[in-house]
Amino acid sequence: MALRKFGKTEEYLFPLGFGTMRLPVIGGDNSRINEEEAIRMIRYAIDNGLNYVDTAYPYHGGNSEIVVGYALKDGYRKKTNLATKLPTWLINDKSDLDKYFFEQLKKLQTDYVDFYLLHTLDKGLFEKMVKVDAVTWAEKKIKEGYIRYLGFSFHDEFPVFKSIVDYYPNWTFAQIQLNYLDTEYQAGLKGLKYAHEKGLAVIIMEPLRGGELANLPKQIEEVFKSVNPERSIVEWGFDFLWNMEEVSLVLSGMSTMEQVKENINYAKRSYPGMLTPSELEVYNRVAKMIHELRPIGCTGCGYCQPCTVGINIPEIFDIYNKGYLFGNMERAKRRYSFEKVKASECIECGNCEAQCPQGLPIRELLKKVHSELAGG
Repeated sequence: MALRKFGKTEEYLFPLGFGTMRLPVIGGDNSRINEEEAIRMIRYAIDNGLNYVDTAYPYHGGNSEIVVGYALKDGYRKKTNLATKLPTWLINDKSDLDKYFFEQLKKLQTDYVDFYLLHTLDKGLFEKMVKVDAVTWAEKKIKEGYIRYLGFSFHDEFPVFKSIVDYYPNWTFAQIQLNYLDTEYQAGLKGLKYAHEKGLAVIIMEPLRGGELANLPKQIEEVFKSVNPERSIVEWGFDFLWNMEEVSLVLSGMSTMEQVKENINYAKRSYPGMLTPSELEVYNRVAKMIHELRPIGCTGCGYCQPCTVGINIPEIFDIYNKGYLFGNMERAKRRYSFEKVKASECIECGNCEAQCPQGLPIRELLKKVHSELAGG
């Protein structure tokens, strides 16, 4: 099993981490996790070598941490590393740091967290964390035994990433969005290499862009198959990242047991330098084709939710994108017709745009989507 050394620590982690932002749900309600199945999936993964489980305060309407806590009972807490994240946007003064942290420990039913992240840092949230001196607070928690390693997750441009990395010399790790479509987006490959050079471990999120890269149009899938017909398009997505020695771990938000089993098998076959020059070249061809076909860069992360008036923004953008990618706008229009709250109900409050990690002009995009899917 190809474990990877985690930055400057003495930890060795399985190359795949279990992201718990997309656990199976009941009745399409993102806040109602199918607890029995989610626990079964997480425990299966740990039993088969995975040793990093990632959650966060807002996932699944605040219920992800609770379910992860249940999953890690019966001895599973000692078998894996647990990661969760400080909800930076809710921190208004220093007292909030303890408030939310100890609430998280209670939900997770644990006395400590192995890996703790300042969540979704951008320029503004980073400045807020500096103001409340979150790093000094975290250092104290490390000394008290509540946190083992401190890091941050990131959603902004490379210069901001560099300034955050340079701000604190004792970061253990950084978590960035990266896949073969996003090599120059946000921190990108430049950020990956910079953090690695500074001794930080780097965790990758959105390796399949919220599932987009697992559901490609047939003409794009054929490009991959022409190079290696035995490798699935999902495995192609992961291998792009595992091929790089700078990547310490790749997170996957898995929703089914089938995904868990397949992804673990892919991870067990992975190693740095695993791709041939011809295999590496195919990513450039595919990325160009996808960028030409896909109109909206939404990953379905859900940070824009809940909408003030109840618009399911990620779902509506997904309907629109898939209509274009798969050449079936009529089906997209039928799917859109079932949406209870249409994009036209947007009151343009802008709350969604303030939370969007991709920086999308959501208000204008909602107008465009409604115009094309509803004709008005």
